Amino acid sequence: MAALHELKPDYVGKVRDLYFLEDKMVMVASDRISAFDVVFNEKIEGKGRVLTQISNHWFSKIKFIENHILETEIVRFPSPFAGYSNQLTGRSVLVKKVKRIDIECVVRGYLMGSGYKEYAQKREIQGIALPSNLTPGSKLPEPIFTPASKSDVDHDKNIPFDKMQAEVGSNLARRLKEISLRIYSWAYAKLEKHGFLLLDSKFEFGLDENNKIILIDEVLTPDSSRFCKSSEYEEAMSKSANPPTYDKQVLRDYLETTEWNKTPPAPSLPKDVIDKTMNKYLEIEKVVKCIT
Repeated sequence: MAALHELKPDYVGKVRDLYFLEDKMVMVASDRISAFDVVFNEKIEGKGRVLTQISNHWFSKIKFIENHILETEIVRFPSPFAGYSNQLTGRSVLVKKVKRIDIECVVRGYLMGSGYKEYAQKREIQGIALPSNLTPGSKLPEPIFTPASKSDVDHDKNIPFDKMQAEVGSNLARRLKEISLRIYSWAYAKLEKHGFLLLDSKFEFGLDENNKIILIDEVLTPDSSRFCKSSEYEEAMSKSANPPTYDKQVLRDYLETTEWNKTPPAPSLPKDVIDKTMNKYLEIEKVVKCIT
């Protein structure tokens, strides 16, 4: 069996490797993990497979917006990738190559993360006024759309919606907002039936050769979303505590206890933090696989 390192990626992202094939692309999810836009030396074994399976399941269920998936079975990938089945099975997808829209389409249903930090200062998030009596973790009156400009070399930057309109055009911006809110609300209802809340999520889109909007990258995974058990959310809020989430928050919380300044080089990660993070990912995979 050929070794995967014999194939050189055309692009190496924080956690994915991309191989370009004319109008197609092979995306391989690695076991690398990042936080605060920094990639760590330690890997989380199996993480790439779990994220790919979660994302593929959601892609197969979201019928109201086209996505970039062409094939998920390695044996049906073009040459030479089918010969690397041991390394690629479960963590790779063949996708349509589209023009990426350089906006992260973030939907927030709850007051968490950077959204809460801005709210604490201004009682608003990216120009969206909110009630003055919210606390960390509060459910918002309705989901809000809070985009960010993407960057391959620096931190993504939160921007108000009117700045997004100026960057991509008013019609496209409004359509992306509508689609993002629809995906979030649809997924929220699905997860709620299984005892989980979707606190927030980010989506990425591209344009095909006909300028049709295509859902790309990953969708509704622990790397792109915050999940929380409904029961644990209610208990935490009753104690005025932050609700425990099923995503990279275990890693972020640990890093906040260190003296690391959130710039490279990354510190070493203890085994218990790696194991706890992976267990969160596995639990979300079980829940998602039950969604029809």
